[in-house]
Amino acid sequence: MHRKLSRDASRNGKKREETLKEQANLPDPGLSPAHGIGRRDLLQGAAALLGTALVSPHGATAQTIPEPPAAKETGFVPPSVIASDETAITETATGKVRGYIHEGIFTFKGIPYGDTTAGSGRFAPPRAPRPWTGVRSSMHYGPVCPQAPRGTWGEDEESFLFDYDDGYPGEDCLRLNIWTPGIKGAGKRPVMVWLHGGGFVSGSCQEHRSYEGERLSRRGDVVVVSLNHRLGPLGFLNLIHFGEPYAASANLGMLDVVAALEWVRDNIGNFGGDASNVTIFGQSGGGGKVGALMAMPAAQGLFHRAIVQSGSFLRALVPERSEILTRAVFDELNLGPSEVDKLQSLPLQTLIAAGDAALLKTHPPTPLVWNRVADILGWGPVVDGKFLPHHPFAPVAPAISAQVPMLIGTTLNEFTTSLNHPEYEAMTEEEASRRLNDMYGVDPKRILEVFRASHPSAKPFDLFSLAMTTQVRQGAVIQAGLKAAQGTPAYLYWFQWKTPVLNGRPRSIHCIDLPFCFDNTDRSENLTGGGPVPRALAAPVSEAWIQFARTGNPNHSTLPHWPAFSMATCPTMIFDNTCTLQNDPDRAERQVIQRT
Repeated sequence: MHRKLSRDASRNGKKREETLKEQANLPDPGLSPAHGIGRRDLLQGAAALLGTALVSPHGATAQTIPEPPAAKETGFVPPSVIASDETAITETATGKVRGYIHEGIFTFKGIPYGDTTAGSGRFAPPRAPRPWTGVRSSMHYGPVCPQAPRGTWGEDEESFLFDYDDGYPGEDCLRLNIWTPGIKGAGKRPVMVWLHGGGFVSGSCQEHRSYEGERLSRRGDVVVVSLNHRLGPLGFLNLIHFGEPYAASANLGMLDVVAALEWVRDNIGNFGGDASNVTIFGQSGGGGKVGALMAMPAAQGLFHRAIVQSGSFLRALVPERSEILTRAVFDELNLGPSEVDKLQSLPLQTLIAAGDAALLKTHPPTPLVWNRVADILGWGPVVDGKFLPHHPFAPVAPAISAQVPMLIGTTLNEFTTSLNHPEYEAMTEEEASRRLNDMYGVDPKRILEVFRASHPSAKPFDLFSLAMTTQVRQGAVIQAGLKAAQGTPAYLYWFQWKTPVLNGRPRSIHCIDLPFCFDNTDRSENLTGGGPVPRALAAPVSEAWIQFARTGNPNHSTLPHWPAFSMATCPTMIFDNTCTLQNDPDRAERQVIQRT
């Protein structure tokens, strides 16, 4: 079966390569103003040529306007952006939307998948969006969920590296974005639904430049969807014990995502997508959201494949822990239990500030223990016995998603780099040992010995970074093993490419994989350095994501053979300038950390 999937993936990839080669060989005659092309000619001619370029390698044709006979003779070249009152219009269940076309990809932004969560919608389950008349302009991102100010705004180099776009806040934040090669009768393409990172308390669908889905859509002939949802106290304040009106309050952020997936099921056909082939993928907190969805009965059947990037959160919050945070929020607001309804009318910033202060008091800075990361993050999904009946991946993988294959991995250095602390580069072995003792509390010299054996030329800080990051990798290995135990394929990767930016101090940092899986290394050049070297790695990485979304198998012609995971061999795809497949490349390191 897996060999057949691999052959199908290879054939699909070759078809796409042939189509792209044909398009690359189209003449570029230039635009001559002497031909007197008018506005209508410009729009119609551009749409025509773009329509020609939107022939799917799978035989489906996107929305197309017939090419004017004189277009080739006039030397017409379409503009990069086609945006007009007549362009890129399609239907949704609640009304028509109009986007724009950029270099052949239809783009729609800020489409409501739910009603506003303000007022009576605060702490209530997501409601269907209100219908509208006419055509709704959908060309710009919608509001992001209100959240506490970014804690790293003062870190100049980190802000440069990630070039954050924090958007504008608003409780009308249940919005999604779509990138697609064709609309209406344009075929049935795989759908890839992106869930942003930021734990469960921050972030948005536009926070990172790499989140833009245009290049991934074009490369893979896929439909890419991203979305915003409620976060922090708006999405996860546990008010369950206050009665039925608040029965869903502890998991509202996840129920928002379920509502978005239901919207995709009901509407994505009008955007050229196949509702029976939906992949959910997310990084960091987004990966945790993927894991939670796999255990939620309400999400069953809404997706068919799952990708977890640096986010193998095996456990969710238990009610007792989340209620501690709830009580702290009430204390910050000077509210008693009988005043719970006042939360709906509080000024938004007052509520957000109270949630942030309560989080700091109940979850002070503490060593990161990945399997219990939900307890450290504070806000997040709660095992409430109804919407989330049990922990996502503890002690076993969720049975309701047993047939969903997974792609799982981490980066080499994750959170432990010298980005904001250049002095760490001079760390001595004694200091590394002391810091490891603070973290693990047992035999730090033995830990360093094991890591030194595998990395004989590494600096002490590199050994420290690897030792600190191993537990993140271990979470991914455990999750892959639990999925494989269900008899369903899981594929494990380890992203080890290091950025050259800032003297290489960020290393293979948390989020470094994002520009590569989205094929956006030039768009994210502050992080990657841009240019041909990261671009060359983005091709096989993004193609693996595409093939997995298409078939459930990430294998393709430019990677070594990638077998499905087994605990016996722990096959791991190493993504670097040269991609290799290694069996259990860090067993000794994981074992010594696990013993701690």
